[in-house]
Amino acid sequence: MKCSICPRRCGAQRDETAGDGYCRQGTLPRIARAGLHFWEEPCISGKKGSGAVFFSGCTLNCVYCQNDSISHGGVGQAVSEERLGEIFRELIAQGAQNINLVSPTPFVPAIKRVLERENLQVPVVYNCSGYETVETVRALDGLVDIYLPDLKYISPALSERYSGAEDYFEAASRAVLEMCRQTGPPVYDEEGRMLFGTLVRHLILPSHAEESKAVLRWCRESLPEGTPVSVMAQYLPCGRAAEFPELNRRIAKSEYNAVLDELFSLGLDGYVQERSAAKKEYIPPFDLSGVEKKQGH
Repeated sequence: MKCSICPRRCGAQRDETAGDGYCRQGTLPRIARAGLHFWEEPCISGKKGSGAVFFSGCTLNCVYCQNDSISHGGVGQAVSEERLGEIFRELIAQGAQNINLVSPTPFVPAIKRVLERENLQVPVVYNCSGYETVETVRALDGLVDIYLPDLKYISPALSERYSGAEDYFEAASRAVLEMCRQTGPPVYDEEGRMLFGTLVRHLILPSHAEESKAVLRWCRESLPEGTPVSVMAQYLPCGRAAEFPELNRRIAKSEYNAVLDELFSLGLDGYVQERSAAKKEYIPPFDLSGVEKKQGH
């Protein structure tokens, strides 16, 4: 296939297991881990955990990526569409309250076919960087119940410097609004678990509290009323962050407080992550757990 899934529209030739595009992925889903995940927002993880499927490859090149070994390092194993459906069912059998597709963008065509065949009976979460085309998001209409996009930057200069995508905000803002259109206002069950909706995430970067505040102002001005926003403080200098002195530290308490003051003054609904969440033990091991079919099953 010649690929135009993400905003780069690089036209890469991709076969089942290899591709020469920006994400370097083939068409078969490549997975680094599948298991119950308890470290999402409470409405996503719930009490029993989210059924997280971590896909390899990425359409961005974030220099501080916490999942660098799978986004850029090639860790992961290609699986058939049939096996992907089995993985979804196995997670549900373990008690997963939803199926959480983490960084799935390069594999949307295959995932779409699997979701069309499966009757999962739990919400499907599309957990992404926000760097999506509107066409790709529209292709998932009716198959995804919850969108969980990042909104990383407003500034083209920052998105180019740190993620290699000058057009990040142009693409992400349009995609997020399409996600909101699809899901409508958030719907929760009696235990506070999200059933439908879009929850927008923003990660505070060190030295860039003003950028975070600009993102929050856009959310207040542009997102439908009641759309929850999750402000994340889990930043750690991972990946190539040491090459960027302004990023080579955790966020300061003063930066954290400044962003939260903006959040509260804007009256946005959502979640606030504690600075104590910036720990490497919250990064799951990408050891192919849950990827291969167990013998006897």
